[in-house]
Amino acid sequence: MTSALTQGLERVPAQAGYLVISDGAVLASSGDLENDEHTATVLQGLVATALGLRLPRGHEPPFRRLSVVFGEHSLLVTVSGQKLFVVKRHHHIQEPVAV
Repeated sequence: MTSALTQGLERVPAQAGYLVISDGAVLASSGDLENDEHTATVLQGLVATALGLRLPRGHEPPFRRLSVVFGEHSLLVTVSGQKLFVVKRHHHIQEPVAV
């Protein structure tokens, strides 16, 4: 079921799952990340650490998106207000063509 909270996440190309996190709680999840409380907790801690890297010149958060890249997939985290939107995307690794 698509809600206003997740409609954009479901359209991300090559997505294998998503999480919507707020204040330590999973508000929505799907696919490989469905009900993945552990990943939600780890990513929330990672974002909290990254937010500690504020630059002295501004009050804005130092980033809006954070990517955690693994061999065959990435976790893409977008910070919006008090929510974290996480999408797991598979990499399409192309084999070299022998000629």
